[in-house]
Amino acid sequence: MQRYLALLMLALAAVVNAHFQLQYPPPRGVFVEDNEPTFCDGYNTPASNRSIFPLTGGFFTMNSEHPQWTAGVIIATTQDPTSFNNFTQAKPFFQETGEGIFCIPLNFADNSNTTSLQDGQNITIQIVFDGGDGNLYQCADLTLSSSFTIPSNVTCSNATASSTTGSTGTSTGAPASTTSKSAALGKTVSAAITGLVFSICGVAMMAF
Repeated sequence: MQRYLALLMLALAAVVNAHFQLQYPPPRGVFVEDNEPTFCDGYNTPASNRSIFPLTGGFFTMNSEHPQWTAGVIIATTQDPTSFNNFTQAKPFFQETGEGIFCIPLNFADNSNTTSLQDGQNITIQIVFDGGDGNLYQCADLTLSSSFTIPSNVTCSNATASSTTGSTGTSTGAPASTTSKSAALGKTVSAAITGLVFSICGVAMMAF
């Protein structure tokens, strides 16, 4: 019986502890799993060396450890954003299905909140990610350039072509509510956990 309970605890931990990692542009600092539920993954000051990022036609890449998730991008134009109040939406929230590396378009010309951005301007983007167990955050500090092209060695490909918004995560609708989508995903994860509990407990009972 103890062996089956141990298996159950490991399975539940795998669901609850799943995270995401921003790959490109480089995040503020080294990924810290325990701090990811906090503002900018626990990094409260901008990076001293900002990354150059295209003013239009850019993308970001990230690794998801969740089978189904919601994500969005918020942006701050202040030099030293210290709270979520400094940020506005830069990309509507969207849903994806699958684990692994994903490439998400980030074209500042597509959103009315970011069309006034200018060449040479310093900004901070914050990726907001929810796999059903709460919001997670990572930030990247950027300098925009109208002539910069993302290097060819930065791969833009997706782990899966299955998604509710298209394989590139492009959203064409109005900005969605983070709360409603998070709640929907939370129900999915809860249902999966419940099924897992009954399945493992059923196997354990059959062993007696």
